[in-house]
Order: sequence, then C-alpha cells, then structure tokens
Amino acid sequence: MGFYERRVLPHIINCACGSKPIMRQREKVVPFARGEVLEIGIGTGLNLPYYDSAKVTRLIGLDPSEKSWELAGERAAALPFDVEFLGLPGEAIPLADNSVDTVVVTFALCTIPDPVAALRGMARVLRPDGELLFCEHGRAPDAGVQRWQDRINGFWASVAGGCNINRDIPALLAAGGFQVGDLQTLYLPGTPRIAGYNYWGRARRAVSA
Repeated sequence: MGFYERRVLPHIINCACGSKPIMRQREKVVPFARGEVLEIGIGTGLNLPYYDSAKVTRLIGLDPSEKSWELAGERAAALPFDVEFLGLPGEAIPLADNSVDTVVVTFALCTIPDPVAALRGMARVLRPDGELLFCEHGRAPDAGVQRWQDRINGFWASVAGGCNINRDIPALLAAGGFQVGDLQTLYLPGTPRIAGYNYWGRARRAVSA
C-alpha cells in the first residue's frame, strides 16, 4: 500500500463520505442498532454520532485502514459504550457464530473485494434474532446510467480506493444469505447519478443461511 492509499485517500474518503446527503442516509439506519454491534468498514467513524447509547452495549469496528481509524479517535472517545477496532478486511470477521445483535454496513460493500464472502461472514456472526442495517450506493435502475457506470467503473475504482459504482446491492444481499425486510432507494440529491443511487434498509439472516 503506497503513500496515497495510506495517507491521502483516507482524508479524501472522509470528506466525500461526510457530505450532507450521505450523512443524512447514515442517520436513517444507524440509530436502529442495538446490543452488541459489529460495524463493517467503520473507517473514520462517521457513523459514531448516530448510535443510540441507550440501545448499544458494545461496538466492534472492522476496517483494514488503521489510518482511517486514527481519524476516528475523538469520535470514539466521546461515546459512553466500549468501542473496539479490528484492523482487518471485511471478509475476515474473527468473531464466533451467533455473537452479535446487529451488523452495520454503510458505504462499504462497494469497496470490499469479495462482498458475498463478507456478507456470509456477517450472517454467520449474527444471532438468530439479529439484524443487518445497510446503506449503500450501487447499480442504478436506469439503463443510460447503468451504461456509464459500467463504462467508467474500472477507472473510478482505481482512483477511489477500490470503490465500485455498479454493484447490484439487493442481489449481493441475497447471495450473502440475507432476506431484506425493508428496502428503500433513491438518487441522492447533489450527487452524480452514476455514484448516487442509494439502497438502504434492514435485513435478517435467511432461514437457510
């Protein structure tokens, strides 16, 4: 990993993912987290202000970028519950089966190299009554936008830390062992349409997962 990926990119991502439309989306899902929580791709901790301290007992944040976690230090220190950081990629979840009540993943499935493997790991660690809270950008419903997403995805990923703009989020969730009970979508205002189609909602582990 070079200087750009280690020192520059985390700051760029922090600014881009901290825009008002994206923060508003985080606010729609994160407050529903409860109990023992695993956040995949915690990054610079942009979700931390939205956790409800009356519901959360412990938060485990998983992210391969230790520099990103350094930027989250003050946000984490202000929380009244324990926060633990694990510097690992999203596919590597070193937790026991059925060990967390909530998994939170926001704007992270786009960058995980094997999102299906990561989702299967999330399903594995969720308790039977646990819940996945998700908010992601992905493949747009309009054919014209899809063509542009497919056309520039390789270049986009090369300059944006591996971010893919054309992933089919509902299909990934299903392949990863989840049944979505609540799914909402829209183009985020003030965001390029190729990167601004947003999916968010809540899902549970599928019976066969």
